Amino acid sequence: MSFSKLGVLALVVAVVAGGAQSAAADSEPRVLACGDRSFNAEAVLSGSTWTARNGSQTVYTGTDMRAAVQAAVNSLAAGRTAKQWVLVRGSGSMSAGSRISLPSYTGLDVCGTITVTGSGSGDQAPIYSRGTRDIEVRYLNVAGSPLYGIFMRNVQNVILGQIDMRLSGGLGVRIDNRGDTSVRSRNIRIDNVFVSGAGSHAVETYGVDGITIGTVTARSVGHSGLLFNDTINATVGTVDAENAGAGTGYAAFRVANRNGRIGSGYPTNIRVGTVRARGGGRGIFCVSESGGLAIDRIDVANTGNNSILIENCYNVTIAAQSGTVSGGGEVRLAARSEFPNNSDITIQNLTVTNSAVRESPCGTNTTFRAITLNNSSMNVCP
Repeated sequence: MSFSKLGVLALVVAVVAGGAQSAAADSEPRVLACGDRSFNAEAVLSGSTWTARNGSQTVYTGTDMRAAVQAAVNSLAAGRTAKQWVLVRGSGSMSAGSRISLPSYTGLDVCGTITVTGSGSGDQAPIYSRGTRDIEVRYLNVAGSPLYGIFMRNVQNVILGQIDMRLSGGLGVRIDNRGDTSVRSRNIRIDNVFVSGAGSHAVETYGVDGITIGTVTARSVGHSGLLFNDTINATVGTVDAENAGAGTGYAAFRVANRNGRIGSGYPTNIRVGTVRARGGGRGIFCVSESGGLAIDRIDVANTGNNSILIENCYNVTIAAQSGTVSGGGEVRLAARSEFPNNSDITIQNLTVTNSAVRESPCGTNTTFRAITLNNSSMNVCP
């Protein structure tokens, strides 16, 4: 077999390029799979028996998943100031009236599913943390009907990674500051959350300062896909909701209770890439003196209530880049008498099909531009 000089040159170039691509690929950080990391303690299911260990020490043996995981967590070094990790291998059940409580500087991988059974009251949750810092839950699957899938109160430096909740009731993820409202929960990161079947919201915050969310996917949840209350400095990639809040005034994405208010003003500090809504209640809902909101792209279709409702909100931009509303309820700017009227609202780059756009009463400094109407009406203030 012989090669021409041109062929040899091409081969050399291809090999060099391939090597460069391989080196580039090798230099990229590898995403760790569940359990694919070092850990300090573990809870492992074998047959019907859970065993919790920390090094050579066995700290629990029995049939109770919750007790095994809690024992593993409790075996971590007391007074630590760096994160230590617990690995859970196996699936099991726990009561809705109980919790796995994570103290500060704790990381958790659950490589299995926690199924919540029975009933409970209060703030019980399979994953619970309160008054803590530096908590990380990289992988978690929850099924059944918890009161909350994850409940965290007055926390800081929290990371939630890949969270999957296939529920038959309850609320998915709740992070708030309602234990001490003088101090906000801070520095929260949520990478990817999927919630179906919740009786309430998929993800809800109240009193948070600084939250970054990759994607919230909500399917057939009773209330909102993502709800921000009194939350500031938030960045969201995508809210993707189908049948969220059907028959209610909730929305795929809702902001409420002075959300976005910093001091006495509403600088733009709530930034959302994409809101997608199919069916359910509303698509987007801003209410109760909220604002400081910019949504780049919207894709809303066939909502049972308003596709978009802006009510007593300030400095809001809808469809900064592009947007479509198809069927379902109208795009509405409204106001309640107990709050100041809308101001500085911009609706733009929006194609509305088989629906309507209406403003009543007239707000202050409202802007409608680049609105395309297909079999739709528009009744707004001059």
